Amino acid sequence: MGTIINVALILAGGLVGTVGGRLFTPHVQETLMKATGLSVLFVGLSGALAGMLSLGKDGALVSGGSMLIVASFAAGALVGELVDLDGKFERLGIWLKERTGNAGDPAFVNAFVTASLTVCIGAMAIVGSIQDGLTGDWSTLALKGALDALIVCVMTASMGRGCIFSALPVGVFQGSITLLARLIQPLMTAEALANLSLVGSILIFCVGVNLIWEKTFKTANMLPAVVFAVVLAFV
Repeated sequence: MGTIINVALILAGGLVGTVGGRLFTPHVQETLMKATGLSVLFVGLSGALAGMLSLGKDGALVSGGSMLIVASFAAGALVGELVDLDGKFERLGIWLKERTGNAGDPAFVNAFVTASLTVCIGAMAIVGSIQDGLTGDWSTLALKGALDALIVCVMTASMGRGCIFSALPVGVFQGSITLLARLIQPLMTAEALANLSLVGSILIFCVGVNLIWEKTFKTANMLPAVVFAVVLAFV
């Protein structure tokens, strides 16, 4: 139920954004996209800093997690490049573009990939899906859905209809975790979730950078870093 609600809210946000986007000039849309990128950038930055910084015994700020970040992203980026996840995301976007009658929209693929990465990455998606699968508690995914609706609404208004189709990977990703919740749940220890949140926040930061400075990072190719972050919690 939680994933269905999340997907429905993304679609609703995208439809509102489509209507609103038609009222904006290209100049306003570009400014809105930069504003969205800045917001996403700071959401990722705040999450990363929350995971890295803590108070020491003397009350001073202490930084940690550096080795986790280096190891996760080095291994994750290597695997992502070998598998070429970025290319697969783009090919999926091209397929959707052609199948949905949006062949004339040059921004469709970039909008789809960017929005998908923004709403799929993060601890809320995994924790909420596990809660839904184990106990039927869909409140976390409903809250995530409300946040996703707002994000997709703004992104659709500035980037185009491709953002609406981010509902597809969200449905597949979260739905799969919900179905496999009993298998995944033992792996989601407090340390594993902390690692996932830290690495996921940095990936969200990368998405924000790409919104402001297009194609700086191949964020999709760094997605395996999340898996390595969880694995390193048990090393």
